[in-house]
Amino acid sequence: MANAQSIGAARPTTFGGWPLFGLIALALTLMCVVLAAQHDFRIEGVRVVVRTTAQTSLALFCTAFAASSLHGLAPFGLTRWLLANRRYIGVSFAYSHFLHAIGLYAFATMDPPAFAEHATTVMFVFGGAAYVFIALMAATSFDWTAALLGPWAWQKLHTTGAYYIWFVFLISEGRRAIYDTYYWPFVGVLFAVMALRLIAGRSKRSYQAA
Repeated sequence: MANAQSIGAARPTTFGGWPLFGLIALALTLMCVVLAAQHDFRIEGVRVVVRTTAQTSLALFCTAFAASSLHGLAPFGLTRWLLANRRYIGVSFAYSHFLHAIGLYAFATMDPPAFAEHATTVMFVFGGAAYVFIALMAATSFDWTAALLGPWAWQKLHTTGAYYIWFVFLISEGRRAIYDTYYWPFVGVLFAVMALRLIAGRSKRSYQAA
């Protein structure tokens, strides 16, 4: 979710970096514990955790996915901060989705029949591949692992992975939005960040051609 060469170069000038990731990870962990505790750690609480972590993952992913485009189209303080912290927001997304996976495992363990009603082959195949991308992208979000992979392979992995994860989010939120208007804003955000990427890419190509 960041340029391979900028991983080491783009350092936050204000609060950010790994302390930002630590703060987000702590907040996400406490959120999950509180939500589960409100339901006495029963299946209702687990299902709330699953739904909520899906939403926090979407928010963090879209922020990281749109950071460079926002900065390219409107370079000012906030977008510069987002660009500098894109790596840490991306790793925070990976952590949020790790908590989501723990919630899914607890759901499947505590209420197998209900989980089976929601689980589909498509979910396991597409979602499983998304988790592989997330793990690989998170593992190569450090300077030394990015250097081992090399700029070209790093760029291919993170670009392909980001677009694939966006596609899986669209499938997941889109199929719910068909029956529930609650999910319409999430689908709208996904289309908005993709539009930003396309507009920023076209603007960059026009500038280079000029």
